[in-house]
Amino acid sequence: MVEYRIDRRSGVSTYLQIVQQTKHALRLGLLRPGDQLPTARAVVEATAINPNTVLKAYRELEREGLVEGRRGMGTFVTRTLGAAQPADSPLRDELREWGKRARASGMDREDATALITSVLDDIYRTAGENEQHRNASEGEQA
Repeated sequence: MVEYRIDRRSGVSTYLQIVQQTKHALRLGLLRPGDQLPTARAVVEATAINPNTVLKAYRELEREGLVEGRRGMGTFVTRTLGAAQPADSPLRDELREWGKRARASGMDREDATALITSVLDDIYRTAGENEQHRNASEGEQA
């Protein structure tokens, strides 16, 4: 089961933190279809947030088709996200080692996040541009 951690200084609304953390768990395979999310009461007890905030997050997840509420039973995962790498995948291990090296070199979390985001932006932007170019070329040949 997922355990939510609320960072009150992040500038991200509490309900969005719950939504984002749930989506991360889905992408990593930590939550699977049929799994039950923590009850609103359990989240409130663990995080000291308003129950309506939890319910708002769960409604957003339900609106996106990721979970469904079952009256009197709880909220259950209905589907996963992406082609997730399991939590114990070799890619995750490699990234963990890179993170350790980055920290040892003096980078803080925000610096490492910015670097990773920049590299991923470059990779996925380039991949998207290549895809557009390939599609345009195929269109010319037709």
